Amino acid sequence: MDKVKRIYVEKMKGFDVEGRDILDDIKLSLGLTGIKKIRIINRYDIEGLEDKVLERTLYTIFSEPQVDNLYRETFPVEGGSKVFGVEFLPGQYDQRADSAVQCLQLISEGEKPEIKFAKVFVIDGDISEEDFIKIKEYSINKVDSREAALTKPSSLRAELQLGEEVKVIDEFISMPDEKLEEFHRENGFAMSFSDIKFCRDYFKNTEKRNPTWTEIKVIDTYWSDHCRHTTFSTIINNVEIEEGRYSSLFKESYEGYLESRKYVYGDRKKDINLMDIAVIGMKELSMRGVLNDLDESDEINACSIEIPAIINGKEEKWLLMFKNETHNHPTEIEPFGGAATCLGGAIRDPLSGRSYVYQAMRITGSADPREKIEDTLSGKLPQRKISLGAAHGYSSYGNQIGLATGQVVEVYHPGFKAKRMELGAVIGAVPKENVIREKAIDGDIIILLGGRTGRDGCGGATGSSKEHNEESILTCGAEVQKGNPPTERKIQRLFRKKEVSSLIKKCNDFGAGGVAVAIGELADSLYIDLTKVPKKYEGLDGTELAISESQERMAVVVDKENSDKFIEYAKEENLEATKVAYVTNNNRLQMALNDKIIVDLSRDFLNTNGVSGITDAKIEAPELKSYLDTQEDGTDVKERWINVLKNINVCSQKGLAERFDSTIGAGSVLLPFGGKYQRTPEEGMAALLPVLEGSCDTCIYNDLWL
Repeated sequence: MDKVKRIYVEKMKGFDVEGRDILDDIKLSLGLTGIKKIRIINRYDIEGLEDKVLERTLYTIFSEPQVDNLYRETFPVEGGSKVFGVEFLPGQYDQRADSAVQCLQLISEGEKPEIKFAKVFVIDGDISEEDFIKIKEYSINKVDSREAALTKPSSLRAELQLGEEVKVIDEFISMPDEKLEEFHRENGFAMSFSDIKFCRDYFKNTEKRNPTWTEIKVIDTYWSDHCRHTTFSTIINNVEIEEGRYSSLFKESYEGYLESRKYVYGDRKKDINLMDIAVIGMKELSMRGVLNDLDESDEINACSIEIPAIINGKEEKWLLMFKNETHNHPTEIEPFGGAATCLGGAIRDPLSGRSYVYQAMRITGSADPREKIEDTLSGKLPQRKISLGAAHGYSSYGNQIGLATGQVVEVYHPGFKAKRMELGAVIGAVPKENVIREKAIDGDIIILLGGRTGRDGCGGATGSSKEHNEESILTCGAEVQKGNPPTERKIQRLFRKKEVSSLIKKCNDFGAGGVAVAIGELADSLYIDLTKVPKKYEGLDGTELAISESQERMAVVVDKENSDKFIEYAKEENLEATKVAYVTNNNRLQMALNDKIIVDLSRDFLNTNGVSGITDAKIEAPELKSYLDTQEDGTDVKERWINVLKNINVCSQKGLAERFDSTIGAGSVLLPFGGKYQRTPEEGMAALLPVLEGSCDTCIYNDLWL
């Protein structure tokens, strides 16, 4: 009897929408008119499942008899058809396979089976071998996927390479600058060479030992631009404003900034940097007593303000939280996953503040998706593939988690060909009384809540902080996470319960940096047991456990006596919750694996954030020609009017917006398109506060706009 059972599921004729869409896309993008038909067949390899359970689930979990054809072991193929399969790389999260496993466990109430999923393409038509290779290259994104073997494996287990024991970096503290520079270059660190020198000197003079590989990777992650905004903290020594039409306005604005600094800092010395320029206005307004509604805390999550709301005739204090996130680089190299985690990443910050995220918007920038595939830049995916894949990823995540997306706009400009823009913004809200914020103290327990750890997401913080080139798409695959919206939705449900949120003293999301940053930021002194971190599969080493990030995990600080109670509440939502760390009092971040300390760093050293960059700034005079001065080519009004209509930015984006559900939660005040015929795009979005019970009769912030 075969250990591995294989089934194929294909949509019946008339329901095979995916195959027809892919056929149209390939014909348009590759110009292969000889293709007659593309069949898409979902293939499942299953191991560790009893035959009787499989029989019960063939037409309930894996297929629907009304719309699907199901085949066992083989499927019918016409002579002359060309066939290939696509599967995720080992270690990448596969939501379809994971969902199937969970459903099977619910039915069998037994051991967890192994499932591998692949999408099989069957190409019918007159195509050459060269054209077939073009189709495969277009269909397989090597960042996260590979061509799947058509033969059935003997086993699905033990495919992943086992992690190695964490090693000490020999001779690190004695490396001369030349050798250290080579070490820095070969390992592709996000930190600068000055930072790695600073590390060498710290371990040599303070720790008096060589570091472990995990320690260096944790430092690299902790000090990354993504986690510590080091670019915005770069010290600006001299500012030059180029003379031009608007230079007087620039000078006036900059002088106003310097005056604000005098008011805020007085005689205190404070570096000038982009971060200070960005927040100085808020600091001055706060000192002048204007920002009384600002909600300030030590927690590192979303921007938060306090608002009054009338709920069922009674005034309540609510916290309104908002956050935006860009995932430009991840979406550039892996459109679906990059855009999906853009939304998931935006959600997790207000969610870590215990607020319920109820509304989102998506603003993107792309080059013309109609361009020919041969015009694609080297090292880039085709613009059409990026735009369609990103829209699918963002909408898929939002629709699954239950988030109303009230504004969807894509701007087309040649400049976005060099780097796409993928921006997601969200709003969350929570009654203020539900949020407890207290400082973590010695003996408090840190609980890891939500999804398990895998290799996908390793290096996301450092990857987004590096400079990228044509080879980036081949080397950054693991840095793009695979989102799991159902698990994040469970966390949303859990945190909405007042009896749960009131147990949390402090919370952080597992965004950039994984355990190292998510837990590392919760207290100055910590002992983290990486052995207890739940894993998707065995074989992860200490470094991977320390830095792998994801949307669907949270780290919460609770009193020791409340830890078991919190875990019981999590079980009610089918969420895994594990005690993985506790707060100490030695001012050090310590991580252990199998009772062996592999990270032992001074908090004071970590908080330096590395060596500060220093630069000069020059504000160049803008071109005198204004965008508003431009006129479309043409000799008369009719011709210019037609030329305007040819501009892709003038086209209706209703088809794009309708991929996203704008009505989830029944709180949307404005839909994306209004007017008599529901075709006029709105310029913003608005929604009611997400009241858990009862109704919101009136609310001061019903007309809140984004």
